[in-house]
Amino acid sequence: MNVEHIYISPEAGKSQQSCQKIELVAGKGIVGDRNYGLSKWPGQNLTLIELEEIERFIREQNIENDLSITRRNILTRGVRLNELVGKEFNIGDVTLRGVELCEPCRSLGAALESSALSSKLVIERFLHRGGLRVDVLTSGVIELGAKIT
Repeated sequence: MNVEHIYISPEAGKSQQSCQKIELVAGKGIVGDRNYGLSKWPGQNLTLIELEEIERFIREQNIENDLSITRRNILTRGVRLNELVGKEFNIGDVTLRGVELCEPCRSLGAALESSALSSKLVIERFLHRGGLRVDVLTSGVIELGAKIT
């Protein structure tokens, strides 16, 4: 159970940037990310998704292997994120709280639709598989390969 990929986007609507590590601040999120400091509601600090779900979608749709397609920050392997809703857990030395599922939205549907798959079907495909919204409880650094406990 570990971190396989990390992405940030300094500006809304801009391409995701792959990172080796990110700095997180408790209650604020990822330093340098477009959502840093947003706290209107719980779960805005950080998003995670199971890499297995992205790989399955790419394979099923026979599309380009772009792992940043869901615009989530951290791609995990070997952990069922849905089970972390309402629980505290660690990635490396950073303590997080699973707030809610990161259900797919119209933007995700529009970004991934194709002639073979409508926006609505994209959303249905990622329903309950779109990842996890979390709050950052302690500040620290998360690096590629960090263990999830």
